[in-house]
Amino acid sequence: MKLLLDTHLLLWAAGQPERLPARARKLLADPGNELLYSAASLWEIAIKRTLGRPDFEADPRLLRRGLLDNGYLELPITGQHAVGVDALPPLHKDPFDRLLLSQALVEGIVLLTTDAQLARYPGPVRKV
Repeated sequence: MKLLLDTHLLLWAAGQPERLPARARKLLADPGNELLYSAASLWEIAIKRTLGRPDFEADPRLLRRGLLDNGYLELPITGQHAVGVDALPPLHKDPFDRLLLSQALVEGIVLLTTDAQLARYPGPVRKV
């Protein structure tokens, strides 16, 4: 199964694996799953890091290199992903999360999240 990690899960997997929920750890450890991260997550980290957010202290360049070195696949942002956001009901206001969901829908992959609000969307979202 192809799994797209939301930004917080991605940060935890890379730097604080003890924060990962048990369900997430199990899915990430399964060699049958393909793990993906979105360029949108790196963009979110870069923006929020420059704003001084303490939960976004990771250097996005080092994070990207580490993810690639550990077998994660990078999902670029396409125009189809961007315009797909307009079809989503207004359940969640975070533009980064809405883009991640659009990517999951367009690509037919599962978005993993700990965000209960994001998990309210129908479709390929799994709360862990």
